Amino acid sequence: MQAFTYQNPTKIVFGKGTVAQLGGLIEPFGKTVLLVYGSGSIKRTGLYDEVKNQLESIGATVVELSGIEPNPRLSTVNRGIGLCRSEGVDFILAVGGGSVLDASKAIAAGARYDGDVWDFFMHKAKIGDALPMGAVLTLSATGSEMNGNAVVSNWEAKQKRSFGSIHTYPRFSILDPTLTFSVPRDQTVNGVVDIMSHVFEQYFSLTTDVPLQERLCESILQTVIENAEIALENPENYEARANLMLCGTLALNGGLISVGMTNDWASHGIEHEISAIYDIPHGAGLSIVFPNWMKYVYNERIDRFAQYAERVWGIERGAKSDEEMALAGISATRAFFTRIGAPATLSFYDIGEEHLDVMAREAVLFGPIGNFKKLNRDDVKEILVMAL
Repeated sequence: MQAFTYQNPTKIVFGKGTVAQLGGLIEPFGKTVLLVYGSGSIKRTGLYDEVKNQLESIGATVVELSGIEPNPRLSTVNRGIGLCRSEGVDFILAVGGGSVLDASKAIAAGARYDGDVWDFFMHKAKIGDALPMGAVLTLSATGSEMNGNAVVSNWEAKQKRSFGSIHTYPRFSILDPTLTFSVPRDQTVNGVVDIMSHVFEQYFSLTTDVPLQERLCESILQTVIENAEIALENPENYEARANLMLCGTLALNGGLISVGMTNDWASHGIEHEISAIYDIPHGAGLSIVFPNWMKYVYNERIDRFAQYAERVWGIERGAKSDEEMALAGISATRAFFTRIGAPATLSFYDIGEEHLDVMAREAVLFGPIGNFKKLNRDDVKEILVMAL
């Protein structure tokens, strides 16, 4: 196990009816609030009115930024930054899923920066301060409710980039599983894949002698697998939705499940290049990429893949070799994704060979990606070809 430092400043308020605590949570931060949300589903479900009532209860002045895209755009982030500056915003409230939270974090950082917020995404500057923000989560997926990460697309440049900072952790996040009851099936599926993929990026590590971290990862994967189909069959099953929501948070809350371990993140880097050009859902892209990444790299540490097959999928070893176990675990992963309705190939989105070279080049713009196996441009292209 490697040396590590772990810090997480986010307060989690979990459970049914917890939106009723929103006003009291925001009040210490100021009276002018930027309310950030997506396409308007929070109005159809009544959550918008509930949030507005809470803000009115503390006498807050509300500035709204709606229409956050599923892959949030830099142009939209810049509109939010402009509102923060012109309206004297004290606090940003994100109501929605990971895209809304990511956009809000970028706005929070950009509002306290004199330059172009894209500098943070291109590693030209480091975040030194940010407006305080909080969240009301409506989708179990990204873990953005308890980390400082943000992913934004520069649509004009066809680039999708990320940053992470201790300054952009939400001050609090309200997690009410009932708010996910109305999430469409495809978004629930994509969220399940996203949660599992976050765990994969940490679990498939070259670091040894980390039995606790391995079992933390495995338990989250098992819990997601056990609850995903229940939630898909009965979207209003509270316990299934609650378990998925907590798994999503724990899967990516600043590295708790993988402290002292190297992480990979190559598959996310590859997916970002796909959706930068084709604007496909992030979880769907991960469903396509990840099993192919697994096939490409499993020999780097075949024992970890064999363990994954046995502990997560319950595949009995018997007389199977490590390689047979590893391949069985990868097959089980693909079969599960297919069973819940996640796509398996790029052709599902009519994506062909046209931009493979561009995606491979952009994926390694800052150098080789991944740690389980360092991937260069040719490696990335090979994985993309496998995904066709």
